[in-house]
Amino acid sequence: MTAPPLRLGVNVDHVATVRNARGGALPDPVRAALLAIEAGADGITAHLREDRRHIRDEDMQRLRREISKPLNFEMAATAQMLDIALRVKPHAACLVPEKRTERTTEGGLDVIGAHDYLRPFVDQLRRGGVRVSLFIEPSLDAIDAARSIGAPVVELHTGAWCHAIEEGESDKADREFGRIRVAAARAAEIGLECHAGHGLDFATARKIASLPQIVELNIGHFLVGEAIFSGLAAAVRDMRAAMDEGRAHAR
Repeated sequence: MTAPPLRLGVNVDHVATVRNARGGALPDPVRAALLAIEAGADGITAHLREDRRHIRDEDMQRLRREISKPLNFEMAATAQMLDIALRVKPHAACLVPEKRTERTTEGGLDVIGAHDYLRPFVDQLRRGGVRVSLFIEPSLDAIDAARSIGAPVVELHTGAWCHAIEEGESDKADREFGRIRVAAARAAEIGLECHAGHGLDFATARKIASLPQIVELNIGHFLVGEAIFSGLAAAVRDMRAAMDEGRAHAR
């Protein structure tokens, strides 16, 4: 298939993490979002957690008002978050699993076991004019369940693949990448838009960009970490270059 353009969504959660570690207003995640867009980001992602450990309610309001690119609101499927999303009206909402004890999102939604619970959230967000995606494991069963729930977009959890590479487990990494490749193909086959994210760095973004069915990558922690050494704008430009290089192989 012809590979469509690959979008980069920059997650600004951990700019807010640094701010909240000391309190006050700086560094400002909205300023980071504006800088990322200027450097080539196609959209901004922010996760408003129940415990507000990084992004705050006012951050979401300001992001919606001040950025010129689409805002992707990551959220748990709860009544409180649904109410906030329908008031903020971001371009998109990505439903993700959430536990207070986790450092970061540990896996995809249980779209099979929670099928009937998730469907009303998807329906209400779509009626509110918000594009909905589901953050899921890269499995055929999860892809099919996401379609049954009514979400037009899935985001494949790439964490297991990236972790296997970090740990030097090459056989496991190959298996995990194979799962991602098959899941992305299945998503495209049944008419779902396919995104991917979690744990991606320059090398893994370059590789996953070669899968033509994937049209968006959402990357945050790595870019904020790189920004310490090279600056956020440079990190975003380097990520954009890595993605474009990988996409060239898909073509």
